Amino acid sequence: QVQLVESGGGLVQPGGSLRLSCVASGSIFSINDMGWYRQAPGKQREMVAFITSRSSTSYAESVKGRFTISRDNAKNTVYLQMNTLKPEDTAVYYCNAKLWGRDVSWGQGTQVTVSS
Repeated sequence: QVQLVESGGGLVQPGGSLRLSCVASGSIFSINDMGWYRQAPGKQREMVAFITSRSSTSYAESVKGRFTISRDNAKNTVYLQMNTLKPEDTAVYYCNAKLWGRDVSWGQGTQVTVSS
């Protein structure tokens, strides 16, 4: 089994920045892709950003140019740097790990609130 633990959420003003971290432990050999989803109240969970084991990245259109995903394989950690945050970025952010496109594990979620 793989355990994912997120950190770094919080309250930030519009235009501000936050960095989320997700540390993987357990059977990490069973992971290749890692990334982030988010779910706002009353909305479906959506993909935000993903990074493959070879560090290829993909982003939702709504966050391109503002968010950057990266990973440190030595630390089994994936990061999401979020800049120029908007109120519509407010959501619970979930870390996700996949193996060949199939979900392996989810984190417990971390709240990000963008408000003045």
